[in-house]
Amino acid sequence: MTLPAGWTARRPTADDVPAILKVVHAADVFAVGYPDFDAEDVRDALTAPFVDPARDSWLVTDPDGTVTAWAILSNPTGVGREWVDVLVDPDRGADLRAPLLARLLDRVAERAAERGLPHLTARTGVFAPETRWAGELVEAGFTRIKRYVRMTRSLADLPVEPASPPGVTVRPLVADDEADLRLFHRIFDTAFRDTPDYEPVGFAQWREQLPSYGKVWDEWFVAEVDGVPAGALQSSDQALEQEMGWVRTLSVLPAYRRRGVGAALLRRAFAVYAGKGRTAAGLGVDLANPTTPVTLYQSVGLREVRWTDMYERTVAAAGV
Repeated sequence: MTLPAGWTARRPTADDVPAILKVVHAADVFAVGYPDFDAEDVRDALTAPFVDPARDSWLVTDPDGTVTAWAILSNPTGVGREWVDVLVDPDRGADLRAPLLARLLDRVAERAAERGLPHLTARTGVFAPETRWAGELVEAGFTRIKRYVRMTRSLADLPVEPASPPGVTVRPLVADDEADLRLFHRIFDTAFRDTPDYEPVGFAQWREQLPSYGKVWDEWFVAEVDGVPAGALQSSDQALEQEMGWVRTLSVLPAYRRRGVGAALLRRAFAVYAGKGRTAAGLGVDLANPTTPVTLYQSVGLREVRWTDMYERTVAAAGV
């Protein structure tokens, strides 16, 4: 990558977290209107499984030594797609995004070769204001494949939680019970098998990832129909800085869909969030998912507030 005179590209270390966070916050404010990351999120990204900062991440500094851009790969499961992120200070680093993307794609090619694969899929996201980034992705061979929407609702006017449909009960996950964790994973894994982007993860690996979602165990729920496990809701603490409760996944087994299970899980989660003083609740929706019940989300008061487009391209393994 060719940089202006005095600018430097180097690998990040843990000492760079505060400087990286400033860049991330500048990028967040431009893209979504507010800072959406904290220092712990940056540390988690640099120490995530299947990420080596000495090989999978770059920083760019200006002549004054100020960090203006950060690029990193991630792959939480170690299988399937590679996620490429290039975050820049929009006032000072906009010209760095395309060349850093090229570096990441070269690294994706190396990772494909290291895994003995003929190619890997690279994916990234684009928010509505990022029109230049969208164009740079297309120039780099990416194609827009689908759209996610973020939906939220205020909890200030939350009605009293209604009774669940006949036979449907909702209870908290027993987080220190191995059998209950396995049950939760089985529901999640089975329910998502018919979604096009799902990459199955075994119980042991899934359990290892749980700390990254926070420790809001009393905000995880299991639903039963006539005593039979039917659905599960997983919360995360990713939106606490916005005083929001966040639904990370909602899983309903195929045999129990359209029977009020999903709505009962969501209403219970909203009631718990409100009881903790949260001002809003939210979740993300994959519009390409054939099982996504947008009408269900609307029925419990959720409304679309913004969208993110997903872009994707295939990267041949290095040496192929």
